[in-house]
Amino acid sequence: MKFAIAVHGTRGDVEPAAALALELQRRGHQVSIAVPPNLVGFVESAGLFPAIGYGPDSQKQVESEVFREWWKLRNPIAALRQARAYVVEGWAGMGETLAEVAAGAQLIVSGTTYQEVAANVAEAQGVPLAALHYFPFRANAHILPVRLPEPLVGGLWAGAEWAHWRLLKPADDAQRRSLGLPASRTRAVRRMIEQGTLEIQAYDPLFFPGLAEAWRGKRPVVGGLGLDRPTPADASVRAWIDAGPPPIHFGFGSMMIGNARATCAMMIAACRDLGERALIVSGRLALDDVASTHEVMVVPAVNHADIFPRCKAIVHHGGAGTVMASVRSGKPTLVLWVGADQPVWAAQVRRLGVGTSRRLSATTPATLRADLQTVLAPACAAKARDAALRMTPLRDSLSAAADLLEDRAARHAPGLTASRDDARRTMGGQACG
Repeated sequence: MKFAIAVHGTRGDVEPAAALALELQRRGHQVSIAVPPNLVGFVESAGLFPAIGYGPDSQKQVESEVFREWWKLRNPIAALRQARAYVVEGWAGMGETLAEVAAGAQLIVSGTTYQEVAANVAEAQGVPLAALHYFPFRANAHILPVRLPEPLVGGLWAGAEWAHWRLLKPADDAQRRSLGLPASRTRAVRRMIEQGTLEIQAYDPLFFPGLAEAWRGKRPVVGGLGLDRPTPADASVRAWIDAGPPPIHFGFGSMMIGNARATCAMMIAACRDLGERALIVSGRLALDDVASTHEVMVVPAVNHADIFPRCKAIVHHGGAGTVMASVRSGKPTLVLWVGADQPVWAAQVRRLGVGTSRRLSATTPATLRADLQTVLAPACAAKARDAALRMTPLRDSLSAAADLLEDRAARHAPGLTASRDDARRTMGGQACG
């Protein structure tokens, strides 16, 4: 079968889709993948050729004022305009790209953002849509700060979905006209649900107990998806770790922080005060001039699956994929969140007792030392080890997600069902490529 995967966002959004694309390829399917232009190289380095540029540069979006400092936009009219420009940036071009990428596909797969673009293309081409959700993106009470009656929860979500739809409606309708579709009359989320979109929840059920049951199986929760791929620094990092006590990992993925050097110095000082070593994964931060020593090591990236279990604790920004990896590692977690869905994951880390959290911009030397002491406490470490045993293994998550996509595509193209089942029997005993 042919699958068209079009996902936008940071590496945390793209990596799960790339892992799933590789699993589908391993099973013998044809996969076309489109990702933000700044992540084409990353996807191709994972073995997905050719990757197509899709939409605006996602790193520039993350670094924009709307993402980082939306609460400082005081003028409501200006805030509305900036928000609209942010959520529809590149919309028309993305629709055109996806229409080409999806030609002949039995299924289109989208991510959490820009789902509406993919839904319109799927509707125009008459093929089903599946979406990867990296946090509970539909009506639920699990991510609200207070417990509310179910009818009120549904009303709140419907209102938020309607407001979001009104924000993007001009771009949505323009795309629909270009595809020969009528203008939208109901909110985009409602259309996608009514059209039978398969919404795969790409996070572990451990974090939201009872949610899958509350959704009555409509939105299967498969566990976190990701790539278990080595990086050039892994061997040297392992050697450095083996030369002393396990370090505390610090890393913030694609996030940009105001004063990277000052934050790095604060992390190093906190570890020094506590008698710990620091492994700093710089990511997008300019820390090339920070010298590595026996007590401190700075590298651009590491393989989470390999390095996290070797550390004493994991400090990070709270992206969904990094949370899955840190809790899977069995090490306690400190989330210093920046924005987007990260506060949701920070709250779940606290609820499980596997760590604690704080907004990064509110972190001081004193709070960092205190938070590190909290996660390094024996009770927290014990809960982290227990939680890891209850996490869905990565291999199982990928297999479950790929099964769901195969089944949904096969229902659209029933003549391919037999060959799909033959492929499953053939590939069943093989290791992941």
